[in-house]
Amino acid sequence: MHKVVISGTGLFTPPNAVGNEQLVAAFNQYAAHFNAEQAGAIAAGEVEPLAASSAEFIEKASGIRQRFLMDAAGVLDPARMAPCLPERDNEALSLQAEMALAAAREALAQAGRLAEDVDLVIAACSNLPRPYPALAIEVQQALGIQGYAFDMNVACSSATFGIHSAVNAIQCGQARAVLMVNPEICSAHLNFRDRDSHFIFGDACTAVLLERADLAASANVYEVLGTRLATTFSNNIRNNFGFLNRCDESGIGQPDKLFIQQGRKVFKEVCPMVGEHIVAHLEQLAIRPDDVRSFWLHQANLAMNQLISRRVLGREATLDEAPVILDRYANTSSAGSIIAFHLHKDRLGTNDMGVICSFGAGYSVGSVVLRKN
Repeated sequence: MHKVVISGTGLFTPPNAVGNEQLVAAFNQYAAHFNAEQAGAIAAGEVEPLAASSAEFIEKASGIRQRFLMDAAGVLDPARMAPCLPERDNEALSLQAEMALAAAREALAQAGRLAEDVDLVIAACSNLPRPYPALAIEVQQALGIQGYAFDMNVACSSATFGIHSAVNAIQCGQARAVLMVNPEICSAHLNFRDRDSHFIFGDACTAVLLERADLAASANVYEVLGTRLATTFSNNIRNNFGFLNRCDESGIGQPDKLFIQQGRKVFKEVCPMVGEHIVAHLEQLAIRPDDVRSFWLHQANLAMNQLISRRVLGREATLDEAPVILDRYANTSSAGSIIAFHLHKDRLGTNDMGVICSFGAGYSVGSVVLRKN
């Protein structure tokens, strides 16, 4: 069984930074217009008026201050409130593949690797551009990688599940190196007309290059000590968009075809599940939580991460121990924990250990324990 290391990571950040104030201004214009149009029905008690949002409410509820979007103009237009991303010709590179290439090239450069060194590409994200051909194969072809590629979707846990699959392929000799990418255009599945969730997501793409430890050329590598996955079914985070929607016209355009969640239930049920998962994984590897230098957690909600850290450490975690990128990037689904790792992994010294952990819809949770070599 070959030892596996992460030898490079990459990050693509979209060009449009949108602060809470901008998002709130668009939502409140929409809400005011809706309430004026529905004034009669509201007065008759037939329709609930829409409450205004506020930047203070968003930051208190989530810890988010801004997000990066692939398109801001469409999102901030009260008459549209959705990104404007024109369809591309079938012969053109897809938007998510374009994002993946930018992140992948940085990861390859960090690792000191070329396309010819990679045997497998995994595209792991919450939403794929189409059922087929696979996004991963498109990325593989664009980079000139031989071997094979496949897509996978485990919602916000996709990256850790992707790393697990990459580790298995390398350990058993199916691949020397694996490129795992997470292109997330979360703004396209977010209901910007829902006060409770219009602020949650941002867009981004991350990439991770994993390879055999004995072949790694990078000066900075992080050995994978273990991976652990768990799932349990829940409807509390759901998106009903799919290929069968056209078979029942009554559902087309309904709110459940975008992101919906029961936030309080998610908070109550997911936090203990994740905390126990991390503790059990560390125990399996005979590692004490206090011996872990950094926890790169999924960036969904600041209060969730603080509670999970307390459950694992038995105390408050410092920002150095549990870095936060949520305030700048918002929730970028599978990319979030990898952004935190990418931006803060250099803090680890030789033999320091860290945990990448992502969690979300499913429910699903995945953890990857690393040691800086």
